[in-house]
Amino acid sequence: MAGFKRYNPNRSSAWNYGGANWKLSRSKIELFTECPRCFYLDNKLGTARPRGPSFNLNIAVDELFKKEFDVLRTKGEKHQIMKEYDLDAVPFVHKSMDEWRDNFQGITYKDKDTGFTISGAIDDVWVKPDGTLLIVDYKATSKDEKIESLSNSGWEMSYKRQMGVYQWLFRKNGFEVDDTGYFVYANVRKDKADAFNDTLTFETTLVPSVGETDWIDKTITDIKVCLDSEDMPEKGEECDFCPYREACGKKLQTIYYAKKDKEKNSK
Repeated sequence: MAGFKRYNPNRSSAWNYGGANWKLSRSKIELFTECPRCFYLDNKLGTARPRGPSFNLNIAVDELFKKEFDVLRTKGEKHQIMKEYDLDAVPFVHKSMDEWRDNFQGITYKDKDTGFTISGAIDDVWVKPDGTLLIVDYKATSKDEKIESLSNSGWEMSYKRQMGVYQWLFRKNGFEVDDTGYFVYANVRKDKADAFNDTLTFETTLVPSVGETDWIDKTITDIKVCLDSEDMPEKGEECDFCPYREACGKKLQTIYYAKKDKEKNSK
């Protein structure tokens, strides 16, 4: 199928831990908090979880938001959402903005204790009059309710950790960063329209979030210990992939040994 990228269970070693291209990205840190075993299989052994389908509508919303805020960035003007929520800030101007947004680069920090290059690709940064930065992430979803807090999402703790890693990275790069970051939520309201008519009705809200950062330093140390070990770590309590692998492995082994026994007895 044209444009379809098949799953590769054996990634090039250059992208594994110890390889020339390996970095500890924000998403990899999140994977470790979710399931150390999946993290180990991915980063140490080079077999990542199969990827799901791309959320193309979400990607489109992200790109359009970036274009929208970039227009105001060049003018030094507030976006309407900032005015609506009485937030005294404007889009931040910096020569590295495109690099910070790039999924293969992001903002980086070299940790002296572990030797890790830690990275995170942000959506946006805003700045207050006193020069303090606000880390911003764009989200798109569809709920029949106004999104005013992260408690409206099942991903609350994950989003708080996401915000925290971005804030931590910017602080490590010498920036003054506000404890509160923001999620710009574009919510398609199905209850606000009677039919599709080639139109989606979005409700955009600004959701504040105090980033979680206290856990980061210890987690990075734990990741170093995990990757330097030859022992397979425990699976995450809520991981769906590990039980699937275990169940498949046991059933395939049962079939394999049953076949071997049958061949042996037939001789």
